[in-house]
Amino acid sequence: MAKKKRRFFGLFVFPGLAGILLFVLLPFADVVKRSFTTAVTGQWNGLKNYGTIFHNQAFVLAVKNTVRFTVICIPLLVFTGLFIALLLNGLKGGKWMKSIFLFPLAMPTATVVLVWKLVFYRQGFFNLFLSRLGETTGLWGEIHRDYLGSGAAFWVLAGSYLWKNTGYTVILWLAGIGGIPAELSEAARVDGAGKWQRLRYIILPNLRGSLYTIVVLSFLNSFKIYREAYLTAGAYPDKSIYLLQHLFNNWFVNLELDKMAAAAVCTGGILMAVNLLLQKLWDKQEA
Repeated sequence: MAKKKRRFFGLFVFPGLAGILLFVLLPFADVVKRSFTTAVTGQWNGLKNYGTIFHNQAFVLAVKNTVRFTVICIPLLVFTGLFIALLLNGLKGGKWMKSIFLFPLAMPTATVVLVWKLVFYRQGFFNLFLSRLGETTGLWGEIHRDYLGSGAAFWVLAGSYLWKNTGYTVILWLAGIGGIPAELSEAARVDGAGKWQRLRYIILPNLRGSLYTIVVLSFLNSFKIYREAYLTAGAYPDKSIYLLQHLFNNWFVNLELDKMAAAAVCTGGILMAVNLLLQKLWDKQEA
């Protein structure tokens, strides 16, 4: 019986493993190989490609901006989603609110970008609103700031990321809260625990699994913000939102495949290290 179970297990697992091997591991192995060779002749180049990218100003800028975006946006997304989920938990109209929060995920990226352009460009609605407000109060005159062409573009991009991804974060938090046995909260209430005490000692400790899932998904989704950044400001945006994906795209257009391969290996290694670190922290908390 055990042998039969192992055979069926292998039949189910093999297609997935074969797909990962064929479409992920083998192509990445080829990228690792190319990172040590020249782009045109394919001659062995050692670590020269890695030295080149680490001394490349565009690469350093892209790494700094990507790290900055990740460090700022992921905590904001996690805590914003948790706060909204706690507010929605137990409300009668919670199902309708869930649909509203998930609506941004259904919006095409090009449509979202068009809206941001209409709001934040030099003659956009936001500047128009501020100008009218200044005229009404007499505190300032007309404002024609180019938000997408200045350092403010970073916060526009961060706002777009939060607006689009908060919905699924709220749903995951609500699923985690819904999985907590009601008997725990009832017992704590009978023992005299207040709302904040139940939140601290009952709800939050039981949301560690949800926290791990949300952080990993948010971390991976933060690398998908390139679509909005590219459609909003093109291949060479303001330096505050020049991300790794911009750099990869520009290197690909210029056929600098050796640099792109070395940068891809470094990026993949960092992503793997972060995921393993999060998994280790999760296992440590579970132990």
